[in-house]
This record gives sequence, structure tokens and C-alpha cells, in this order.
Amino acid sequence: MKLPRLMIAAPQGRSGKTIVSIGLCAALNKRGLKVKPFKKGPDYIDPSWLSAAAGSSAGCTNLDTFLFSKDVLLPVFQKSCQGAEIAIIEGSMGLFDSSFENGKGSSAWLARHLQTPIILVVNCTRMTRSAAAMVSGYMNFERGTHIAGIILNNISGKRHADTVMKTLEQHCGIPVLGVLPREYNLHIPERHLGIMPADEHLEKEKTIRNIADFFVRNADIERIIRVACAAPELPDLIDLEYKPARPSIRIGVLRDTAFSFYYPENLQALEQSGAELVYINSLHDSRLPYIDGLYIGGGFPELYAAGLEANDGLRSDIARAAADGLPVYAECAGLMYLCKSLLTPHHSYHMCGVINAEVTVQAKPVGHGYVISEITRDNPFFAVGTVVYGHEFHYSQLRFAAEPDFACRMRRGFGVNGKADGVILNNVFASYAHIHAWGVPEWAPAFVSAARARREEMMRIKI
Repeated sequence: MKLPRLMIAAPQGRSGKTIVSIGLCAALNKRGLKVKPFKKGPDYIDPSWLSAAAGSSAGCTNLDTFLFSKDVLLPVFQKSCQGAEIAIIEGSMGLFDSSFENGKGSSAWLARHLQTPIILVVNCTRMTRSAAAMVSGYMNFERGTHIAGIILNNISGKRHADTVMKTLEQHCGIPVLGVLPREYNLHIPERHLGIMPADEHLEKEKTIRNIADFFVRNADIERIIRVACAAPELPDLIDLEYKPARPSIRIGVLRDTAFSFYYPENLQALEQSGAELVYINSLHDSRLPYIDGLYIGGGFPELYAAGLEANDGLRSDIARAAADGLPVYAECAGLMYLCKSLLTPHHSYHMCGVINAEVTVQAKPVGHGYVISEITRDNPFFAVGTVVYGHEFHYSQLRFAAEPDFACRMRRGFGVNGKADGVILNNVFASYAHIHAWGVPEWAPAFVSAARARREEMMRIKI
């Protein structure tokens, strides 16, 4: 498989790789190329911008070998790239940063596994010759890591640029493919979970256009494309086919500005298992449609709490359906929404009341990073003994009126209380962990099976 591809990485976070990735994807898309974007690691927000910038109907795909086996990584990458003319992977954190001491799963590890050249974005703020020392170290730290070019960011002027470029040429022999001056107008608003998701930004198209124009003015697009085209061929592998099954049940999905964190592969897995997905707006749809199961993903309920509270018709319907045995799978924001109330620093808001607990939003993260949990109680979604890999990022804590039943024992991560996660009640499973369907292939079939059992039960009751 011959596919031009490259990774945008950096020595450390906040070096500018997201702006570079957005600018590059948009510039390539403007040239008429079919761009397939990827994001290394668990993330929902950067992919929303990369998808919009690339103009890709297939969207951005996450690549993370903590959440799913490396055995599916290459087939999934190839399958995702079908029809694309170039693939752009945005790395995460620093190039060699990893949850493992041996570096497994880092951006550099991923680039080596996919035989992908790397363009390193170097933040040159208050640095000249030292940039060459840094780049030299990164080029030689792990064998086989192919850093093919450098983009200099936050350059203060011509003299600054000349000094850094000459030193890189003398000591590293690596091409500089872009020199980006400090640009304070290229700003994507940030909040507690990072930058604002693209679909919430009222001037998304204008922002992407400005970033692309800035990037084209200050980077050598032709040379960047040549770097991507120099990537070696990948071995031909058996495709992982995406074949939606004939729908047999209906699963509702809350999807709007309050609940927007869903991996596309999770939704596809439900469709492959026989679900018709019914999208519901938690802020505007006043009634729950006829569904056999409900999926509530992550998002920002604390920012839209007033609107969620005002839609008491939907909240009441969800509470009744959950009490009647509707299978409900909720992640993070979904867990918060199912609780009795949500407390911000200035107000208390009524939520669904399915779980008898108050949610308090804190000033700092309570749980942040990868999680591993073991299923210890029966539930509709996972067999007892299953080890579930996921990730969490939440600023909230729960205070229960009475100790609930938990489905998970934490091996790593915080979960609800540092020891447990996965509140279970009737057919509800609500946890702080986000999962990826490639890592828990049993989840979607189990969800659909539970929904089908629910439909059959309701039909018997009607008869």
C-alpha cells in the first residue's frame, strides 16, 4: 500500500502542533487533495478541528495502543486511509512521552510502527542555538525514529530565524520546512478540558481559513508533500470491513453541544451489531422517542446545565425509562446527567435523578489519564472478570445519598472514588471511563443484545 503520510509531533505539549496540523490539513484540502486526518491518543476535541480542516467525510480517527491492541493498528490505519491521497497524524504530548517506561505507545513508537516520517514542531520562544541541541537529541534518542523536517514556531524576527536555521543546518543537517512567527490572532478559545470543540465555535470556518492562510505563507507546502510522499510502502493486509448489519433495534444517542464526545468507531460498532442509531438533542428534544437502549457520551453538562435542567420533559422520560429497565450506557458527562443534581460554584441544577447523587464541579481535575478496571458484578454490557481499558478526564465528584452498587474495581485511575467505577442500577451502567470499541469488542454486541431483550420484553407485556 503506497500512501503519502506524515506525523506532526513536538518535543513537548503546547509547542503548536495542533495549529500546524489544522493549517496543513486545510491547506492540502484547499489544493484538492483527499486528506485523512488522525490523532494519536485519546482525544475528542482536536479530532473535531482536524476533521473540519481536512474536509473529510470519514472524519478523524484516533490511534492509541493503550485502548486497543497494536495488532489491529496497522489494518485499521490502512482501512481508514482507503480513498485518501495523504494521511496526516497529529501526535500527542512530547514525541517520546509514554505511559510505559520502555516508550511503548508514544508518538515516536506509533510513527515507527506505521513507518511514517515525522515533522517536528519546535517552540523557539527564548531559544536560538539550543534548538539544535534539542533537535539533535530527539533525532538520536531512539533508533529508527525518522525526523524528516523541522517547523520553527514562535519566531520573533528574521535574525532569530536565521540563527536557529543556520545552527540546525550545521549541527543536524535537517531541513527547516516552516518558520512561523508569533501570531497572537490565531487563537482557539480554551476552557478546562482544552480548546473549544470545533462545532461549538461560531467562527469555525473563518478560524480554519485564517490558520491555513498563515501556514501557507510561512511554510513550504511542496517540500512537506515530498516528505509525505517519501514514506515507504506498507504491507498489504486483510481489510477490517465496516458492514452495518440490518437494524433490528433502536439505540438512542444524546448528541449535541452538551454531549459530543463519541468515538466514531463506537457508533459504527453499534451499527455493525444491528442497531439503528437515533440521535437526540438533550437541549431541544422534549420527549424521548421510541428506543430500545440509550447511549450518553461525554461532553460539557456543567456548561449547559441550565438548558439541561429546563428540558424537564426529556429528563423525566429518561428517568422513567431507566426505572422500567431501559439499557442505558453512560460515560462521564452521561454519568453526571443521570445524577440527581449538578452543583457548580454558583448554582445547583436538577438533572435526571436516575442515580441518587449530587455532582460537584471542582476547580482542578479529579481523574485524568488512562484507566484500567475489572468488572466484578453482573451487568448488561460486560462479563464479570473482563478487564476494561479506557481513559478519564473529569473535574467532578459524586456524593451519594446511599452507597450504590459498582460494577468495576479500579486497577488504575480514579473512577468515582479512587477504588470503584461503573454505577449499576437496573440496566443502567454509568462510569467516568471512556472506552473505545476496538479495545472492548464485546461491548457493542452486548449492548445490542440487551436492547433486543428489552424490546422482546416490552412486546410480551403489550401482548
